[in-house]
Amino acid sequence: MATTVLPPPPPPPAAVETVVDFFNLPCPIPFEELHREAMMSLKPDLFEGMRFDFTKMLNQKFTLNHSVLMGPTEIPSQSTETIKIPTAQYEFGSTFIDHPRLLLWGRILTDGRLNARVKCDLSENLTFKANAQLTNEPHMSHGMFNFDYKGKDYRSQFQLGNGALLGASYIQSVTQHLSLGGEVFWAGQHRKSGIGYAARYNTEKMVATGQVASTGMVLLSYVQKVSEKVSLASEFMCNYLSRDVTASFGYDYILRQCRLRGKVDSNGCVAAFLEERLNMGLNFILSAELDHRKKDYKFGFGLTVGE
Repeated sequence: MATTVLPPPPPPPAAVETVVDFFNLPCPIPFEELHREAMMSLKPDLFEGMRFDFTKMLNQKFTLNHSVLMGPTEIPSQSTETIKIPTAQYEFGSTFIDHPRLLLWGRILTDGRLNARVKCDLSENLTFKANAQLTNEPHMSHGMFNFDYKGKDYRSQFQLGNGALLGASYIQSVTQHLSLGGEVFWAGQHRKSGIGYAARYNTEKMVATGQVASTGMVLLSYVQKVSEKVSLASEFMCNYLSRDVTASFGYDYILRQCRLRGKVDSNGCVAAFLEERLNMGLNFILSAELDHRKKDYKFGFGLTVGE
């Protein structure tokens, strides 16, 4: 009987070395947007009472916005309990977009507050941004100007605000996934200055960000993209000078007809925000926030009409 000779097993595949192409690194995101993925889950647009938003597109560039909000407003108090008074306000706004170079955004409320934003691409790499708020209250109006220069693998920004506020930041890609940066700022009105450092590591499945400043602030965030529809987020924020520490956990769940976001933190605050698409251009929204420590409970519902 002939003996069958089996061929020898194939050799294991050779390890593939990952070579970093330092001449072809991606441009990082702006310094102030390092935690934007975590903020989407942990900082939804919560509100209290009833809200109605209507958006009307006049043409491809110009849009009008109407918003009505009826609900209680918190007033400053020395008491530990939250004091609220019933209020109602109407907001009128307009948006002009000359894609992709120019954005003009403005909102005015019945109490006299005016908010405005400008974003203009001065060149392919240089962008000018400005935002301002004008109020009837003394010393409460403010404005901020920002110049953002986008290089091949780095980004630098310079900020100028009222009250002698100056700031500059720089962030650069070190590898395909890792970027490092820093910032300096000086507030002449309050005679405070500081310096900060940040790191961001992102892949297709996760984003990890760390930030520390000489003012005592430490901010760490992590986002895990479980799937195309589900994201989980966590945040750790502390001030090593005042010993204040807060940890938050949140989620972002996108379904076919709705989007659900929520969070819970170490201070006993639980929040959820639901956006349900009823029809084309018609959304129903629900907002809830339970702060057990302050005994403050907020519930809101509303409609958004228009795209």
